[in-house]
Amino acid sequence: MESIAIIGGGAAGLAGAVAAAQALRAAGRSDVEVALCEADERVGRSILATGNGRCNFSNASVRASDYRNAAFVGSVLQSLQGWSIRGGCTAGREAGVADPVHRFFADAGLLWREESEGRLYPQANKATSVLDVLRAKAARLGVRERTSKRAVRIDAPSAPEGPFAVRFDDGSVMRPRAVVLAMGGKHGLAVELPPPLRSGAPSSVLGPLRSDGRLTRTLNNIRLKAALCLCRPDEKAARNSIANDVELRSSALAAAAACGEDVGYADGGFRVTGEGLLLARQQGEVLFRDYGLSGIAVFNLSRFARPGDAVLVDALPGMGLAQAQEALGRRFEALVRDGAVLSGEDWGRGMLLPAVGALVLKQAGLSVSGPFAAADVPAFVRAAKALRFPVEGMADPAQCQVARGGLDIAAFDGRTLEARAVPGLFAAGEALDVDGPCGGYNLHWAWASGIVAGDAAARKVVAAGKGA
Repeated sequence: MESIAIIGGGAAGLAGAVAAAQALRAAGRSDVEVALCEADERVGRSILATGNGRCNFSNASVRASDYRNAAFVGSVLQSLQGWSIRGGCTAGREAGVADPVHRFFADAGLLWREESEGRLYPQANKATSVLDVLRAKAARLGVRERTSKRAVRIDAPSAPEGPFAVRFDDGSVMRPRAVVLAMGGKHGLAVELPPPLRSGAPSSVLGPLRSDGRLTRTLNNIRLKAALCLCRPDEKAARNSIANDVELRSSALAAAAACGEDVGYADGGFRVTGEGLLLARQQGEVLFRDYGLSGIAVFNLSRFARPGDAVLVDALPGMGLAQAQEALGRRFEALVRDGAVLSGEDWGRGMLLPAVGALVLKQAGLSVSGPFAAADVPAFVRAAKALRFPVEGMADPAQCQVARGGLDIAAFDGRTLEARAVPGLFAAGEALDVDGPCGGYNLHWAWASGIVAGDAAARKVVAAGKGA
């Protein structure tokens, strides 16, 4: 019996298996089996860990520009639209669901709800409901789950239209007509691929940032609603990075527009601060840890950060710089109206948590215990609007949500996700060098690319059968 092998039973692999099986059924090819090969003892375990067990499976507003290697992602998303139009998800389309990935899940029977910033969660509020509908759909379509099957090597066909040889660590060999690589980026190096394909060493992103512990240790476990800016002191290096990275350029332009005149000065559409060129801006909650900075806003900044950069934390995000100067000037006048003499500690009371206020005073060059005067207000405001934390690197790879790296997108056709040099070999999800911000974007990419790769693999096998 002929087969299609999906290597990796995570999000991309499951979506790919379902799409491949759907295409085979539509073509009447019941003689071709879709085998979902997973190294773990069960498929979908990685899905269960997402969104704190709730599975933020997608976002209501996904654009190619949200991703690393945006042009390539755009090509994949366009192909996904074609799959949807061809009838890949009839029920979802009839229900008026616009996005093809969301149609895919509507067809599988998933109900969901939208939360803040467009995040989509299953109505049942459990990741298991996402996994369950996918496995059930795959089972109905005849997908065969092969667990505890760790692929170690994939050999290209020895003759045109011949089978691949997928070798597993238990010594067994599978000979499929097409292969979809859907293993996570950090697992890609463990599989020997046909030349010239080679998976790049993955690096962890979407995680906490390590900073100077002398600054963050006194703030450990404090949460602060803030606006965060990522700056690169080496302005020349920053401009070179922007010139070679479409997503970073888009991020820097958006950050400059959001900050306006409050941050640094304008230069060619970008903003230059006292800490260098502004690369990214996020608004949300920052969690201070003894090792550095955490929280979703920090996770998103980590996609662009590198050692030597600086994160500027605006502890007064509800006010612009001039507005804050005016408001806190009036506050000072009110506090000393009865003749009171204020210390730095007195001044911070009722405005910021003591530990945060103390750090603001320190970075402003002011004393906690010494007197605080009207002339000190401007320095305090400037420091409060730009608390500086140097970036020393990623703090804990185990907390990172994405392994950046994987296979070079230039080696793949964005319309089908087929390897240009190895016909019949496809890739999806984290196996490719694509990643996006927090908020359901990375799972959306996994589903989208899995569907495109799985469908294209099946259609290739069907076409080869017709020509035989």
